[in-house]
Amino acid sequence: MNPLQGKRIVLGVTGGVAAYKAAELVRLLVKAGATVDVVLTEAGSRFVGAATFQALSGHPVATSLWDERFAGGMAHIDLTHGERGADAVLVAPATADFIAKLVHGFADDLLSTLCLARDCPLLVAPAMNRQMWEHPATARNVAQLEADGVSVLGPASGAQACGEVGEGRMLEPAEILDALMAFFQPKLLAGKRVLLTVGPTFEALDPVRGLTNSSSGKMGFALARACAEVGAGVTAICGPIALPTPSGVTRIDVQSALQMREAVLAALPANIFIAVAAVADFRPAAAMEHKIKKGATTLTLELVANPDILAEVAGGSNAPFCVGFAAESQNLAEYAEGKRRAKHLPLVVGNLVQDGLGGDANVVTLFDDAGAHPLPPGDKLDVARAIVQHISKMIGR
Repeated sequence: MNPLQGKRIVLGVTGGVAAYKAAELVRLLVKAGATVDVVLTEAGSRFVGAATFQALSGHPVATSLWDERFAGGMAHIDLTHGERGADAVLVAPATADFIAKLVHGFADDLLSTLCLARDCPLLVAPAMNRQMWEHPATARNVAQLEADGVSVLGPASGAQACGEVGEGRMLEPAEILDALMAFFQPKLLAGKRVLLTVGPTFEALDPVRGLTNSSSGKMGFALARACAEVGAGVTAICGPIALPTPSGVTRIDVQSALQMREAVLAALPANIFIAVAAVADFRPAAAMEHKIKKGATTLTLELVANPDILAEVAGGSNAPFCVGFAAESQNLAEYAEGKRRAKHLPLVVGNLVQDGLGGDANVVTLFDDAGAHPLPPGDKLDVARAIVQHISKMIGR
């Protein structure tokens, strides 16, 4: 399920201070299964040397048009064409100067010539001072790159090497890796709107205590990311979780089940609704205004049932394609299939709590009208991508 496995990436490194991040990017790309050829400009070599990139990539670094290691002195062709050709060229960092070169078709060094002669997609991760990024010339150049079909990744906003704060900072290596993975995913859900619930809910007993569970939100965010990778517009209604929001996902934070229900109904309509959140089945009939003090040896709580968000959405008029989750401690097939039939769901994802709740990996079985479909064990992102593929087939994509 790893979209970078076996891919060949040409990484161009130009002369910005963010070149130091390119070393970590090479490491991540190789770890993800990609083959990386680094092309280093003269200015880039003033920030990070070729030996660093060679050690990390396991391949010699190309720096010159006249490199004799390439047949006929055609490094700019050999790196992107033929059997050794690249699946993509990625320039990170891409300085304002290099972006201008790309727009105007300059070919005065190996990297600019290679980009002009490439036979594969081009992606750039801009990195520059905020005033350079905001300059009208840069804005025009970036707009032209996008019009020419070049994918522009970022930039981010934050502290810069010059001491200023603002847009122009290169995305972090992990963010660029995620963007590249998404780039290679087939856009199975392009044009579809996906709504998810993620994480636990918190039902207040008093101002400091409450009823909740150990759901981490990792599976929900893995699914949100997997949906965004394949082109969907994604909104995640999140209980109290401490995870960064995946790129391309709109996040709405809530606390209680009632707040989650309200946010879900407000976010409809959607084409697909995936109820991943571990919503509390019950809440206190009334939360105490002040902190409950110790003293009594017992405490009696009156609980009332929370609304069933998934059943309400699935039973509504013009209901989306609804996916439920069943986390069970035993009898998985019986309970998961029973939930699917009781709520009239096309698909339920079932797992045993000991296999996935709170962890980084998961083991799930998909239940639909055709029966049970066990998925191979894997990390939650790989499992999420497999679930999304199954959903896309069920809706005829």
